[in-house]
Amino acid sequence: MAAPIANDRGGTRYRRILLKLSGEALMGEDAYGINRSTIERMVGDIAEIAALGVELAIVIGGGNIFRGVAGGASGMDRATADYMGMLATVMNSLALQDALRQAGIVARVQSALKIEQVVEPYIRPKALRYLEEGKVVIFAAGTGNPFFTTDTAAALRGAEIGAEIVLKATKVDGVYSADPATDPSATRYTRLSFDEAISRNLKVMDATAFALCRDQGLPIVVFSILKEGAMRRLVMGQEEGTLVHL
Repeated sequence: MAAPIANDRGGTRYRRILLKLSGEALMGEDAYGINRSTIERMVGDIAEIAALGVELAIVIGGGNIFRGVAGGASGMDRATADYMGMLATVMNSLALQDALRQAGIVARVQSALKIEQVVEPYIRPKALRYLEEGKVVIFAAGTGNPFFTTDTAAALRGAEIGAEIVLKATKVDGVYSADPATDPSATRYTRLSFDEAISRNLKVMDATAFALCRDQGLPIVVFSILKEGAMRRLVMGQEEGTLVHL
């Protein structure tokens, strides 16, 4: 086990984090939709972080339901398809909020699209107040604009709320030199600078999200959501996944 990084926050490395969850991660072993056992396990990980007193905001994708750039959207107007994808993230956010509620964790969903009968709109000062009160804030509907991914929404919201790091949860335990599923010689990086990731053409996030994090000096950690205890180890300052920094 890696030695923890020194910190002065009651054992935790970070005070406020932005967690980016992919919609696909909610599927578990299913072909689509939300796998109940998978979301319950995620909630358990989130509950551990909340119990440490870390302020947590979440951006979740919608790829388990609909993705604007996927084959299912072939022939559709791209903006229309992207709005459908945003609505899918609202559905995932509500499911996550409900699962958190059942675990005794208070969460609030804020949507970049106005659907006030269902969720409240994104209002930055209110989101900050919720975080300071110890509530988990889930940002839905991406940026509210087509042609932008939920990676970009994560970078944007992370910068807006003053998050100290973006934790990008994937099915892979970090950034590799090549696709580990097809290249057995692929090696995992433990640390990378933004410039190194660009020069090596490594796909950490989409280009817009990556540039925003680099410009704002907002580090990114790519880690496996499937690895038990990974999120807690990250928050405690232990090495996990791949850290991308200035």
